[in-house]
Amino acid sequence: MHKRLVAEVKSINPWYYEVSKCAPQQALRDLERAFKNFLTIPKRGFPVFKKKGRKDSFYLEGSIKIFQGNYIQLPRIGIVKTYEILPNCRVKNVRISKRADSWYISFKYNFESAPTEKVGETIGVDIGINTLATCSDGSKFANVKAYRQAKKQLVRQQRAVSKKVIGSKNRRKAVKKLAKVHKKADATPRRRQLACGTRTKQ
Repeated sequence: MHKRLVAEVKSINPWYYEVSKCAPQQALRDLERAFKNFLTIPKRGFPVFKKKGRKDSFYLEGSIKIFQGNYIQLPRIGIVKTYEILPNCRVKNVRISKRADSWYISFKYNFESAPTEKVGETIGVDIGINTLATCSDGSKFANVKAYRQAKKQLVRQQRAVSKKVIGSKNRRKAVKKLAKVHKKADATPRRRQLACGTRTKQ
């Protein structure tokens, strides 16, 4: 498939050589893994095309360098400034994804946690629904409930999308506003920490 990509697609689309070769190569690897999962794992569906505008992302590898805390140099793209401070480490590859109107850079790196000195007595913590956490010493931490707070706004934006004509510019604008509301409701510190991602300035 890679040979056909070079012979049949790149030969008639010169703009392919203006971007990094890593993105289409990784897409073919993802397709290979999807077919293997379909053939070997029960209840895995047949691979489908990734639609434009839904979970947009691409993969880069090569000469990647982090410097001055929140600057990262990417192949073909150049130097990008991020909102968050990046770890001072060596990066082999990154995946850049888009959520609503923001771009995120994700990568893996080895992290060794430093032991912390014990400064207090041990307490028990109960994670709940009505309260985020209840400690054995009586202290409680309120649940933010971001989704409930944004529920009315989500319903309003979803209705606005349904009223727009499919394929129109106004519908695309409404979908973009709805994606922003979803991102705000889903954005928690824990999710960002697990994703190891950082948002970039556009």
